[in-house]
Amino acid sequence: MFISNFDKATILIEALPYIQKYVGKTIVVKYGGNAMKNEGLKDAVISDIVLLSLVGINTVLVHGGGPEINKMLDKVGIESKFVNGLRYTDEDTIDIVQMVLAGKTNKELVNRIQAIGGKAIGLCGLDGGLIKAKKLEDGQYDYGKVGEITEVNADVIKDVISRGYIPVVSTIAAGEDGEPVYNINADTAASKIAAALGAENLILLTDTRGVMRDVKDEDTLIPEIRLSEIEELMSEGVISGGMIPKVKCCEEAVRSGIKNTFIIDGRILHSILIELLTDEGIGTMFKL
Repeated sequence: MFISNFDKATILIEALPYIQKYVGKTIVVKYGGNAMKNEGLKDAVISDIVLLSLVGINTVLVHGGGPEINKMLDKVGIESKFVNGLRYTDEDTIDIVQMVLAGKTNKELVNRIQAIGGKAIGLCGLDGGLIKAKKLEDGQYDYGKVGEITEVNADVIKDVISRGYIPVVSTIAAGEDGEPVYNINADTAASKIAAALGAENLILLTDTRGVMRDVKDEDTLIPEIRLSEIEELMSEGVISGGMIPKVKCCEEAVRSGIKNTFIIDGRILHSILIELLTDEGIGTMFKL
């Protein structure tokens, strides 16, 4: 599609008030789903993050790595198991999770950012005591070595930002109850990190348009959900499976004071820029 130079300039001018709104503020983006598997989408996400950083918006990238973890588990003959939307993590699985998240996936993202002129530093929850956790227990399910975050040391991330780098955070945590390492759901970690930083926005990139009344029909997207509506939507089965922890994270983020919290479609090229720097709303927004 041809875009004239005039149209390009117009687009930039239209983005100006949004850039002014966010400059100097912090945006937390949770990156996962199909956007991590498709090379074109991966390039678009990384370009969005670098652009935001270069115009003065502090951007923190918190990532999962489900597809890569599944691939490695298959390779070594370990079955992937999920309980209530969360990955069940036993002794063998936690080793793979740590290796993939803090190693391969994290460093690949850092390298991609730097390859297009950005500056990034890879972190995991073990670095500088960034994320501490205890075993996740809800009285109903056993998740294995999945942790519940007890503390986020935001100073580690703030220090990286102050030096002009984009923090790229993988979500394993240091145990404070006798376990050395816990696997942390990336959506949950992003929400806690956003709250600890006092972020302006939390954006969860996923592989659906957002919360839909009928998961098979994208035209049933719910563009806005008030916190008072969440329980009813869960009881109706509208919010179920892997969407449950995402919605819970958004709810917690809003209650902690994050102004703008969204689940958006990571399958759309440059969805982060569309959400932040244009009038066009995509995905589902959560509000009080």
